Amino acid sequence: MRKLFWFRNDLRLHDNPGLDAQARIDGLLLVYCWPVNRPWCNVTGLGAQRERFLLESLQALRQALRDLGQDLLLVQGSPELVIPELVRDYRIDAVVSSKAPGYYERRTTEHLQQTLPVPLELYDNATLFTQAELPFSLSAMPDQFTPFRQLLDEQRPGKPAAPLTRLPPPPAARFDSIPAATATAPPALPLRGGSPAGQRRLRQFVFDQQGIRQYKQTRNCLDGLSGSSTLSPWLANGCISARQVAAAIADHEQRHGGNDSTYWLYFELLWREFFHWRARRDDISLFRAGNHRRKLHNCSFEPRAFARWCAGDTEYPIVNAVMRQLVATGWASNRGRQIAASCLVNELKLDWRYGAAFFEKHLIDYDVASNYGNWQYLAGVGADPRGGRHFDLDKQTREHDPDGIFIEQWGGRRPSQPEFVTDAADWPIREP
Repeated sequence: MRKLFWFRNDLRLHDNPGLDAQARIDGLLLVYCWPVNRPWCNVTGLGAQRERFLLESLQALRQALRDLGQDLLLVQGSPELVIPELVRDYRIDAVVSSKAPGYYERRTTEHLQQTLPVPLELYDNATLFTQAELPFSLSAMPDQFTPFRQLLDEQRPGKPAAPLTRLPPPPAARFDSIPAATATAPPALPLRGGSPAGQRRLRQFVFDQQGIRQYKQTRNCLDGLSGSSTLSPWLANGCISARQVAAAIADHEQRHGGNDSTYWLYFELLWREFFHWRARRDDISLFRAGNHRRKLHNCSFEPRAFARWCAGDTEYPIVNAVMRQLVATGWASNRGRQIAASCLVNELKLDWRYGAAFFEKHLIDYDVASNYGNWQYLAGVGADPRGGRHFDLDKQTREHDPDGIFIEQWGGRRPSQPEFVTDAADWPIREP
């Protein structure tokens, strides 16, 4: 039997259930489809850092595959068109892939299930628990995080699978080179894509430096490596699995004892889990202004205000610094994202989806469920029982950048601009 394995957000050989199940077949074609460019909310394409991290992740995956006598076929085009052609050209008997949250992802999967002449096998991959392991059905899933967490608090995820040691051979195919990234990893956040880099960072944070033991106190630091685990880029691209991180936490606690901070890193994995399953449940409502409840907030679209927010050129230095850090590095801390999002929603009165789309373009840890779920949460149309969050930007500056070091580092103080601009063509003309 010959199969095609379609990589999605699972760019690793360790603890990859769908790939693990293919060890005993005759032939295996491994494929990755480059993300389709869909214009959305005045934003299009991938930011330079997100593209860099993805390309580095694919290059690392290819090297690991070559060590096992395999290779990776990188293709352009929508999976709905590309995969059926590959099935025909290489006489594939079945297609294998991972389940993924997101409306377009679901539509793509359903289209392939209906049109492929061969079976499509799907595996749970990105989460701590499979859908069958959840103590509730998706339709009965709690709307808020706290009851969700309480139902899962006593349930521990399974151990990650052992690394693959062999794979079936590829068919005779032309495996073109993967393009080199045009951007480089910024010195301010030197995070490289790929499973080996993710594994190094996990060992460094949990065991070597033991930053996990102070994580609850340092996680709101605005700079990347000063307190955050920064594991999210590798989790989002599937270079490491959530179960691998959970296993590292459990191993650390067994060796050194647990505390509030070690639990808090697992607590953040549960937040990620919550947003994943909620996105699977909410489907297209994840992208609606008011979610499935049609709960709306007052907003407008003023293009100049949105452009200034994107460029980090607002009247709020802390927001400007976060946005400039985001574009330059492809990353911002959890606190920084909350600050920037609150400004867009509350101070600028803009539709939260425009901010979510801009984050989607630039974040190296972009994950559809966490990104849009967090934006909905802050805008008050998602999982927040309080109905939205409004951050006092002056207070946030005093608490998280009291000496102005972060603002100075990222050029957050910008020249003042008029709040509104009147075009000369709109001025009244006095008749002679």
